[in-house]
Amino acid sequence: MKRYEGLFILNTAGKEEGVKDVIDHISADITAAGGKVETVQKMDKRPFARIASKKHQSGFYVNVIFESDPSTLTTLRGKFRLNEDVLRVVFTTATATAGQTA
Repeated sequence: MKRYEGLFILNTAGKEEGVKDVIDHISADITAAGGKVETVQKMDKRPFARIASKKHQSGFYVNVIFESDPSTLTTLRGKFRLNEDVLRVVFTTATATAGQTA
C-alpha cells in the first residue's frame, strides 16, 4: 500500500452546510475501495483564479491523506468524476512525515 494525497475541490453552490456530509461520503468511498484514510484537512472556500463557468466561481478545498493500492486510484477517479459534489480531484504520492519511512 502506498500513501496518497488527494486534493478535492467541492461544489458548494447553495449547500455550504452540507460540506461535512460530502467529506464523509468521500472518506467512505476511499474506504470502500480498500483504502485507509489517515487525515482529512478542511480548507476554506476559495474563489477560482480562472473561472471556466459562471455556475462555479469558487469551491471548498479539502485535502485527504490515505493509504491505498495504486490500482484503486483509477476506480476512485472514475467514482469521483461521476459525483456532482466533486468539481476536481488530484491524487499525488504523499511525502513521508517525520518518523515514517517510505
